[in-house]
Amino acid sequence: MEVIPASQPAGAPTSSARQPDRVGQSPAMISSDFETFLRMLTTQMENQDPLNPLESTDFAVQLATFSGVEQQVRTNQLLEGLAQQMNLTGMAQLAGWVGMEARVAAPVQFDGTPVTLYPKPASTAEEAVLVVRDSGGNVVEQLPVALSGQPLSWPGQSGAARASGRYSFSLESYARGEVIATDDVEHYAQIAEARIRDGETVLLLRGGVEVPASSVSALRDPGI
Repeated sequence: MEVIPASQPAGAPTSSARQPDRVGQSPAMISSDFETFLRMLTTQMENQDPLNPLESTDFAVQLATFSGVEQQVRTNQLLEGLAQQMNLTGMAQLAGWVGMEARVAAPVQFDGTPVTLYPKPASTAEEAVLVVRDSGGNVVEQLPVALSGQPLSWPGQSGAARASGRYSFSLESYARGEVIATDDVEHYAQIAEARIRDGETVLLLRGGVEVPASSVSALRDPGI
């Protein structure tokens, strides 16, 4: 037979020791202010079952849990604020990159103007070959390269004319007739825009080629 406390009207649902746990698990209430939590705790005490009251340790656990979650929420807010400030600072610094020329190993948007390339043959190479591919990945040209690693102009004066479009370059280093290394070839391209995407800085080069800022090995003023 169920005993109804005198302070509780007949027909009203009885309280139990498990009820405060359900209240304390609400994410909206956990994220509310401390005064709201205290009012909830007071209400629990006033309406608890006198035959099965909450232990003082249960209140202490709820209070400690709320305090820990509240501190974590504030920490997360602080970290978000710092991240936003760092992004703004990073963008302010990157603003100086726009208009500069970045040295990158990336495809070239060729418009008929010769492109200066900076090949780096392997130190043990006996010969090196520049491989040129079009936007479809097809090899359109293979040229011998000096092992000294001197810059070269593509297409050279003696080279065949090339249609405008996007080209990529790689350098194959050979020793004893076998390929010992294949590396992308760097060139300078002007930076048109700097973006932050998914926490990573991305540079948009003239011609629409995108590269991560981490791939830039050098910067220079195009007017020099």
